[in-house]
Amino acid sequence: MPTVVLIRHGRTTANVTGVLAGRSPGVGLDDTGRAGAEALARRLEPVRPAAVVSSPLERCVQTATAIAAGRDVVADEGLIECDYGDWTGRPLGELRREKLWKVVQEHPSGVVFPGGESLRAVQQRAVDAVRRRDAELASSHGAGAVWFAVSHADVIKAVVAEALGLHLDHFQRLVVDPCSVSVVSFTERRPFVLRVNDTGGDLGFLRSPARRRRRATRSDAVVGGGAGDAAE
Repeated sequence: MPTVVLIRHGRTTANVTGVLAGRSPGVGLDDTGRAGAEALARRLEPVRPAAVVSSPLERCVQTATAIAAGRDVVADEGLIECDYGDWTGRPLGELRREKLWKVVQEHPSGVVFPGGESLRAVQQRAVDAVRRRDAELASSHGAGAVWFAVSHADVIKAVVAEALGLHLDHFQRLVVDPCSVSVVSFTERRPFVLRVNDTGGDLGFLRSPARRRRRATRSDAVVGGGAGDAAE
């Protein structure tokens, strides 16, 4: 199956001021966010993605456009930010005093945001969206295809947690920074998580269709760890 590059959008003013932006309209990248997206575009320039898919929210579309290098950006509602309901637009410092905050930290699988979405629903629709797109691209571009999915921190954490076999209650152990890259290769037997929260590492392994094809058709894990990408 293809390899998905999960990319968090660049930094926004809401990130800096500690406001839970959620699905609020008009939340775009700040100067640092735009610079980060441009730097990420340079890192990804050698990669030829089969598709560039994005959450429809502005900050993700801006990031996706920066890395798309003229390719079309396809919006996918499955990658949209969690609907935080009544928490949307409120300062995080204020939300920390809510009883639900402790549940978000310790038992996220039981969280339903007031007037909004449950984190279990977020994980389900995001994983479904990624796997559906992955299967479509395998059919149209082959098992060695690579594609970009630009989304939000909690959404990406939920997808990576599922790929790692982590219960959703452990997804808060993951960190996904602005403009970071997390890479998952799905196979018939299991997903392989190749990168998590990569903000500066070499992404050259994504340039080799032959390596991706070999990984995509090999569902067995390497016993003993193997010699790494360079030896494949």
